[in-house]
Amino acid sequence: MKIAIPFFFFLSVILVLLGFYFKSENLAKGELFIGLGVVCGFLITMPLFLYNRWKDRDVKDYMLTQDSFKKMREYEANKDKEKAETKTNESKDA
Repeated sequence: MKIAIPFFFFLSVILVLLGFYFKSENLAKGELFIGLGVVCGFLITMPLFLYNRWKDRDVKDYMLTQDSFKKMREYEANKDKEKAETKTNESKDA
């Protein structure tokens, strides 16, 4: 996977660049290379990259559930409490 993703990425970039080069000489050939580069980039490289990035993650960590709402509320309450304590300590020091 570490070799396949960069290989297909560079392959798609090279195909697109070759397409623009050949487009000035032969329009059909240039557009073919550009199209193949785009297809390689979006139908091969992107799915491989996304699979590689998400394969070890748990989807439940990113879902909004009652537990996650409770944790967010507790975090906000603690943050507000710490902010108030900091202001109180600053006013006592002055």
